[in-house]
Amino acid sequence: MMSEIPGKISKVPPKELDNEILRVGMIAELDAVNLYEQMAAMAQNPKIKAVLMDIAKEEKTHMGEFQALLLMLDKEQVAELARGKKEVEGD
Repeated sequence: MMSEIPGKISKVPPKELDNEILRVGMIAELDAVNLYEQMAAMAQNPKIKAVLMDIAKEEKTHMGEFQALLLMLDKEQVAELARGKKEVEGD
């Protein structure tokens, strides 16, 4: 199932709109990664499988671009990512 752009994005305060756009972009890229990896898993032709996996990898790069921009703009996001990492590592 693919995600949908939040219908109320137009109601996001202007100050927060860029961050919300970046998050929607991240969601779209993750959806694309999942789609291409699922299709690659089903593909029988090795060449098709390889191309789909290459495209999925490119989508991960796009996800990283959106994330890098978001981290430049949203310092709370930076702090929460660090906190989440510590929780996973057990610190």
